[in-house]
Amino acid sequence: MSSWLQQLETHLYSCPIKEFTGMDCPGCGFQRSGIALLRGELLHSLQLFPALIPFLFTWLLLIAHLIFKFKKGAYYVRVSFITTAVLVFGNFFIKMIIHFQHLP
Repeated sequence: MSSWLQQLETHLYSCPIKEFTGMDCPGCGFQRSGIALLRGELLHSLQLFPALIPFLFTWLLLIAHLIFKFKKGAYYVRVSFITTAVLVFGNFFIKMIIHFQHLP
């Protein structure tokens, strides 16, 4: 593994919401998912944060639309954004259900 990837792994930001509540926030897993994706571990990345790849795709689509002014680019950016948001909050609600099932 390259040294810059090791540096990323050892310097992750901690989630203040998780620190105070003990529960994941909607974005928990994003950093670890990104590192797994950089390592080439696609399935592990999807398990950690399923919305990472659609999130990155949305940003690339937005940048391409701003540069090339696609005819229906704004529509596709909206659809991609909504899809990503549904994945983020769907993943969050699943984590919440699992969290509350394991409470005593």
